[in-house]
Amino acid sequence: MFTPEDIQARVRQRVFVPVRIVTGAGQSFDVYHPDLIMVGRRSLTIGAASNENPSQYDRTTQVSIVHVTALEDLPMPVAPAAPGGNGSQ
Repeated sequence: MFTPEDIQARVRQRVFVPVRIVTGAGQSFDVYHPDLIMVGRRSLTIGAASNENPSQYDRTTQVSIVHVTALEDLPMPVAPAAPGGNGSQ
């Protein structure tokens, strides 16, 4: 069982590592930016990233903390390489 402090500590890690929040009902929520999750005493508010700005949400989902069964690390998203960014010309 997770506490709000457990989840908040995970989200506030420096450097932030994207996290998958898994519930007992089998739902999962991928969080790739720390601005997209708010931790309350009894629930989480998780934002679904907008296409225009990955640190802003289009919609939110509320999840009761008692239903969270796992916090799984996700791979860091790979940024697209800039043209000529490898040092060659």
